[in-house]
Amino acid sequence: MSSFRRYTNLAATIHMLRTRSVTLLNPATWDDKNDAYFMAEYKRHTAAETVLALCFAEREETYHHWRVFSHGSDGVCLEFEKDELLSTFENDQQIRQGYVEYKTIKEVSDLKSVELEKLPFLKRYPYGDESEYRVIYVDKDEASEFQDYDLQIGWIRRVTLSPWLSKALAKSVKETLKSIDGCSRLSVARSSLVDNDSWKGLATRVRV
Repeated sequence: MSSFRRYTNLAATIHMLRTRSVTLLNPATWDDKNDAYFMAEYKRHTAAETVLALCFAEREETYHHWRVFSHGSDGVCLEFEKDELLSTFENDQQIRQGYVEYKTIKEVSDLKSVELEKLPFLKRYPYGDESEYRVIYVDKDEASEFQDYDLQIGWIRRVTLSPWLSKALAKSVKETLKSIDGCSRLSVARSSLVDNDSWKGLATRVRV
């Protein structure tokens, strides 16, 4: 069964687990200004009062994901059952969702026009390794800064803590997350991406 990963921070993770919800937020603060501009233009062209977004990755853990989306010791990656997660959006007519298409500058330059509904799902080619899936909320009548959707804890396969989180602190963070009501059986572990004993062990088998 395929899964989605959401890279975020510890505060958002605690909110998600305590409220049993996933939250779509304003993309205006996104680090990629090209991306934020496309979202702003989509909002302008649709005359919407609100455009919110939530992004997921459909691929294994990478250094890029951690560094860009969850850098620092409070980073967290939540892995979800894909189909179950998407079911929470399926009956909302204000939702647009789909995979991001990655285009080079040349490909964009050769286009005479772009369909309006594709605009929120276009991104520059260098970001292609993200394998991103987006959920967009559009409201043409009311302005809001967030929108919550129901989440079941059972949809979460595992919670991975930042590879930059001190090992001395990891145990307490794990216990805190698992102490949240209904989360005692969650799989919670610290990522070993940047400090893996098995990988480093290869150096002991060098032939000289």
